[in-house]
Amino acid sequence: MLKKSKAKKEYKEKIKQYKKFSKHYFEDNAPIVSDHDFDFLKKEILDLEKKFGFTDKDSPSKTLGFKPSKNFKKYPHRVKMLSLANAFNEEDLINFEKKIVNFLNLNKNFEFEYSAEPKIDGISASITYKSGKLIRGLSRGNGDEGEDITPNLKTISDIPHYVDHKDFPDEIDIRGEVFIQNNDFEKMKDSFANPRNAASGSLRQKDPKKTSIIPLKFVAYTFGFSSDQTMDKQTNFLIKLKKWGFKTSELNKKIIGIKNLLTNHQNIEKKRFELNYDIDGIVYKVNDFELQKRLGFVTNAPRWAIAHKFSASKSVTEILNIDIQVGRTGALTPVAKVKPVNIGGVVVSNATLHNEEEILRKDIRIGDTVKIERAGDVIPHVISVDLSKRKKESKKFIFPSNCPSCGSKTIKEFNSQTKKYDAIRRCTSEGFKCEKISIEKIKHFVSKDALNIDGFGKKIVQNFWDIGLIKQPQDIFNLDFERISNLDGWGSLSVDNLKKSIQKSKNISLDKFIFSLGIRHIGQENAKLLSEFLKIKENFFRLKNKNYIEELIDIDGIGETQLNSLKMFFNEKINLDVISNLSQSLNIQNFKEKNSRGKLKGQVFMFTGKLSNISRAEAKSLIENNGGKIVSNVTNKLDYLVIGEKPTSKKVDLAKKNKIKVIDQKTLEKMLN
Repeated sequence: MLKKSKAKKEYKEKIKQYKKFSKHYFEDNAPIVSDHDFDFLKKEILDLEKKFGFTDKDSPSKTLGFKPSKNFKKYPHRVKMLSLANAFNEEDLINFEKKIVNFLNLNKNFEFEYSAEPKIDGISASITYKSGKLIRGLSRGNGDEGEDITPNLKTISDIPHYVDHKDFPDEIDIRGEVFIQNNDFEKMKDSFANPRNAASGSLRQKDPKKTSIIPLKFVAYTFGFSSDQTMDKQTNFLIKLKKWGFKTSELNKKIIGIKNLLTNHQNIEKKRFELNYDIDGIVYKVNDFELQKRLGFVTNAPRWAIAHKFSASKSVTEILNIDIQVGRTGALTPVAKVKPVNIGGVVVSNATLHNEEEILRKDIRIGDTVKIERAGDVIPHVISVDLSKRKKESKKFIFPSNCPSCGSKTIKEFNSQTKKYDAIRRCTSEGFKCEKISIEKIKHFVSKDALNIDGFGKKIVQNFWDIGLIKQPQDIFNLDFERISNLDGWGSLSVDNLKKSIQKSKNISLDKFIFSLGIRHIGQENAKLLSEFLKIKENFFRLKNKNYIEELIDIDGIGETQLNSLKMFFNEKINLDVISNLSQSLNIQNFKEKNSRGKLKGQVFMFTGKLSNISRAEAKSLIENNGGKIVSNVTNKLDYLVIGEKPTSKKVDLAKKNKIKVIDQKTLEKMLN
């Protein structure tokens, strides 16, 4: 076994190598080692960090290849540039369509018209035009704001500087993909790792003159903000883009029906390598803009679009060991440690085994030769075992009945709806009692969607935990910075930046605070529902009173599952201590009404019965967008009970008894104009 002192020396040497290779790779655009060797070096460094808790400011765990340059200003996108959900097979597409049919309350046999467009493997950009003139170009950035790379985008010949057409909107953000054709990349492959890196590096050049010598291409595919609200369909908009002087893909198609989408996908996948640019799938968009508007967005993606990725990469390797990882919610996840293997240019050393039932069903054992698959960005998983190569001394893998972290009993919960036991086994310890759960909760606490403490990543959480700097979330606000400054890889600048990030994170909205606690079944949407109902932080702390928790059942979207999870959380003294301490360190801001001027401001609604030509979800969204609120029970807080077809008579009677206005769908529509 490698001793820590020897490992430290080896680690420092690898960091030195990595720093050297990185300079040639990212700054000079002239790699001196292959992609495989560069990736393998990164993996070795990360493995040493995980095993021994080493850290260094130049580690790949702390540096980004294309860190946003301070030379570029940041601007917010007027309409977010969100990522897309992925589909890998017919079942995924059926589920995607089923969800939008249900949301729009359409007949299940309704056939959607889609705009099918190739997913070019490049860099997204958003270009703003005002009165026909190009005034700004932004990178995707973090989706909310991007870097101003206008001078660099102006060097691309495919992007018009001025559009002189009568029907061109007065203001519009044209969105598209910047990429490099394969034949052009061949001439510069000694300078960049792959075409996508070449496009990304070129757009981030400080000097636009350097960008201008790179043969970048641009294909337009949609818009973000537009002052013209008369556009009807995506496919018609693509035609307009071409008329206005923008390049569009020759593979764009209007397609009806999932079977036809699949046929088109198969045809393009067969000839993808004949193309002069890289594509990794096809994007399907509901073609009708009015339907897109009604469907809207979930937290991080549009409901009306999905990316259908091309077939997964597969390889054969050997299972060296099976580790049981304990997640934030206590879920025990088996992970196969496999002999490192290259799949699609990525070195894979771990593969998920999903759960206990998966191991039993496939009879997966340590020492087995297995086929593993990596689909897109999904974690690799084991497809099958080659039984002909199984060793004679092989033994069945026994899943632990006790938590490998804290020793607590593990259980499979019974699902009252499906009348079955869950496939996932969980640690019964709640809150911060279990070490592994506690670590994962803290990682969640500092994450982007929670407190968003910049520079406080998972590796740092683990390192600070290992050396005893943090054990609970509130410890973050009482860190020993003098001790941190003496740790390897921590200089005065990095310590000062961490201090500032922590200080900045102290101002937090009530919903983000609730979400940051990592309570099971309380995700971002449920945290927003709770904060809207509770209004102030003091009401959240009152949830330690079980009677008060019961009142949450009035919230539309909060059910028994969420209530039971909250009860379990507030039943543990250690959790109460954590939120009490955090309330003293944080400035938790009370809930703010989003639409204070809506037609239905402050009015509370409830639905019963089937609505006509609109789903319950869409009707709820309309009311909330107009300042109204939705509840799921008849109480004295209710203003209107909206009845549809076949309403629940008990709810109607109770509403009348409490002198609550009972209205039909037409009356609601009149209220909304």
